Amino acid sequence: MRLSERLTAEQEKEMASQIRAAENEAYKLIQDLPMVKEILDQRPERQERTRAGRVDRLEKAIKHLLEAGRGKPEIKVERREASQLWRKAEDLRWRLAMSGRRIAHGEARKLAGPFMDEEDLIQEGYIGLLRAAKRFDPDKGIRFSTYARWWVRAQMTRAIDHTGRPVRLPGCAVEQTRNLRKAMKHFESLGVEYTIADLAAEVNIDKERAELLLSQGNTISLEQPVDDGPRPRPLDRFLSDNDTRSPDDMAINSQELSRMESAFKNDLNDRQRFVLTRRYGLEDGEFRTLSQVGNEMGLSRERVRQIEREALNRLREHSTKEFAHSTEGKIQVPYSDDDDDGIQFMNTLFENALNKD
Repeated sequence: MRLSERLTAEQEKEMASQIRAAENEAYKLIQDLPMVKEILDQRPERQERTRAGRVDRLEKAIKHLLEAGRGKPEIKVERREASQLWRKAEDLRWRLAMSGRRIAHGEARKLAGPFMDEEDLIQEGYIGLLRAAKRFDPDKGIRFSTYARWWVRAQMTRAIDHTGRPVRLPGCAVEQTRNLRKAMKHFESLGVEYTIADLAAEVNIDKERAELLLSQGNTISLEQPVDDGPRPRPLDRFLSDNDTRSPDDMAINSQELSRMESAFKNDLNDRQRFVLTRRYGLEDGEFRTLSQVGNEMGLSRERVRQIEREALNRLREHSTKEFAHSTEGKIQVPYSDDDDDGIQFMNTLFENALNKD
């Protein structure tokens, strides 16, 4: 039989019976071992409605036996046989679950939407199939495909509820919302006008709840007015723009730029202005090395460094005098002769020079 081949009702029942037989045999094999007896005897506070709890305890006991029983020859046979029986049950359970893959694909096509896409829902559906296979009881007289469909749908709606929405909704609310939207499509396909009350009656819920559910997760336009009056303002007027500078910063930068231009023109001579302009790319935005500026001026690299240092010192002195009594606009001036400090200082002074227009 292929891994995902559809099973008949008899094949489903037979495979489920084989799974239960392997689990029961493994349980009988290890139930009297002291190291796992406490795990197998655990009982939950609430009554178990399916056999999943017993299967989980058996799995935990076998894993504990395989880990804690290493190096103990007296239980070597039990460890090996219990492991083989559990592996057999797991293989059969996987084959039973994958026989319902078409259910996962079909439900995913129905539930796919803006919250989760079809591929993600299919994966959730496989999880639902495995949960169903663990709980399936062949003696209940119901087919696995019928039983598994409920678990697949429950797993998918739970995933949509948990991960597909910015605000979490209860599982029942997700299902009711989906049914309301189905009713809307049904009325629209018939060309019939409908109200919220009509939708609520179709889904068998009250009108107020229908209004609440349909209001969840709606997209709001930024152009939607948020206040009443003769000149309503859209929502985007109230959203902050982190990329836009504040008016105070723009005013301070404007003053700094004006003072910098004044100092640059009045406090420096032509040679000093040329060195700073070429060195820091104030005209074309391209930084140049001391050697490149020296080649343009016919001077040595060291002489260009000296001219640059003299110019920076003059600008530092001017900046200190101008901003001595200002705490908001004062520039932090480096006083080291290091090249990196000079570049930092010039970047601070001329950061707006190329974009002042």
